[in-house]
Parts: sequence; C-alpha cells; structure tokens
Amino acid sequence: MALSMLLPRIARATAASAFRCSASPLSFARRWATSPASPAASAPTPDDIARLKRLRNIGISAHIDSGKTTVTERILYYTGRIKEIHEVRGKDNVGATMDWMDLEREKGITIQSAATYAQWGDTNLNIIDTPGHVDFTIEVERALRVLDGAVLVLCSVSGVQSQTITVDRQMRRYNVPRISFINKMDRAGANPARIIDQIRSKLKLPAAALQVPIGAEDAFEGVVDVLKQKAVYYKGARGEDIVYADIPSHLTETVHAAREELIATLAEVDDEIGELFIEEKTPTEDQLRAAIRRATIARKFTPVLMGSAIKDKGIQTLLDAVT
Repeated sequence: MALSMLLPRIARATAASAFRCSASPLSFARRWATSPASPAASAPTPDDIARLKRLRNIGISAHIDSGKTTVTERILYYTGRIKEIHEVRGKDNVGATMDWMDLEREKGITIQSAATYAQWGDTNLNIIDTPGHVDFTIEVERALRVLDGAVLVLCSVSGVQSQTITVDRQMRRYNVPRISFINKMDRAGANPARIIDQIRSKLKLPAAALQVPIGAEDAFEGVVDVLKQKAVYYKGARGEDIVYADIPSHLTETVHAAREELIATLAEVDDEIGELFIEEKTPTEDQLRAAIRRATIARKFTPVLMGSAIKDKGIQTLLDAVT
C-alpha cells in the first residue's frame, strides 16, 4: 500500500487516540446525557412513589403441569383483560391466551415466557407466565431477574417436585419473595396440609396457610379466610361472584387451629408478632397482615393460598393477596 494512502489513516488514529486520552468519563457522560445530572433531578417525587406503590411485577412459576397458564388465564379474565376463557389443549382448539406459539398450543406446554399486564382494583400488574419444563428453565431465569415477586404454583396432589425445587433455588438467587398457591384442589387425592409440610421440609421455608379448604376433590366448594374468619364461595357461571358467609360449623376448630399455627409461625420470623406471642396477647387482623407482608418481602416466610383454577375458584383471593 502506498505511503500516501497510509498517512491519512495514521493521522486519524493519532487524533482519535489523543481525544480518548484527554477526554474524561464525565465528558463522555455529558456528551450523551440529555440534561445535566443532579441529585434533585434523579430523586423520586411523591407522585412517583405513590405510583410505584400501586405497581406489581410478578411471575407465575411452577413445575410442569401444575396449572400456571390456567391460573394466568383466570387472572386475565377476572381483571377484564380477556372476555372469554380458553383452556390449554381446549376442545375449541383456540388455546390459552399466554400460549401464543403454535407449538405451545399443539403440545399444551409453555415454551417461552410471555408477558402481559392487568389491573386489579387500583393496582397495576405486570405478569410473566414462565415455562415449567426443565428444558426451558433459562426462560424462568430470565424472568426472575426483573420480578418484584412471584406466585409459586403447586399441585394439591404432586406437591413439591423437581422443577419446583429448581424454581425455588432461582428465586433465592435473585431474592424474589413468593406467595404459594396450591392449585387443583378439585383433584382426587388433594391434600393441602401435606403440601405445606413439603414446602417446609423440602424447600426449607417457613409456611402457613391463610385459607382452609371447604371440602376437597369433587366436593371442593370454596375456602375459609383465616384472617377475616369468613367462608368464601365463588358463585356464578365462572366464579365471578364472591360470596362471604359464616364459617361452616364442622370447620370451626380447624380454622382456629390454622390461625394459631399461622401466629406461631409468624412469631418465629417477625419481631412484633414474636413479642405478642411471648406476652400471650392475640394479634389483630391488621397486625397479622402487616407481619405477613414484612416476612414475605424479607423472604423469611411464604403465605399459602389454595383453589382450583380450572374450576374458577380461588383466583380473586390470590389477586387480593398479590396486591
């Protein structure tokens, strides 16, 4: 190559090198910044804080075939995002909303994480439905990096399975708090007490039920709210109508025992409830709610709810717990 052709390149390289040496990182920041950075400009305003308090970034995670996508479909329906419910592998050949890939609808499994949004009351929800199959666990990993919290779905029969343990490990890695939801309460062999024991023993996480089921398997009708001390029934064609009633007489002792177990579990992970427990004082509903929130966010505790997504039961109360 001729020297005359090299000289312009050498000159340009020398000039660029000199510019890089003389320029400070601050000068580059100012070059690309749209406006000068200042502490006042970056500080959140009261409006920003109020808006963020009404925002939830949540993921739905579980072992394969635990009902994640079915739960998400009901969430979209009850929040008004969709007008009709379509099932995974449904007879109408439409498929669930979040299974947008043709292969997902053909196989009946989630392959790629899908994100959507919804609104429940005055709270905005950003929702990510994640795969449950071990071959696509990287999709769960990607989703958990951006989440504020998660709903860990467990089958009422199978309970904690291999991928449940993997998802739990991923949640711990990214410091993601979780609410546990025992799904498929309508299945033969449903046993929520055994599933809660598995959460404690296999996932090594303090857990307690916030609900007691009214019936199980084919006789599953609804739940009893341990905090409100009220029975909750899901009426209507799609469980849209929430009906509160008195606790069935045959469940009174069971609900009392569940509340005592909840208080004892919280006393081990929350200082305020611990002091009340030592003083043998009964905490109020508001004190219990605040303690559950603190312990859950601190990842010291997971509240357990239950229902049957396929039977349209338990989803609205799950949304209340998330928000």
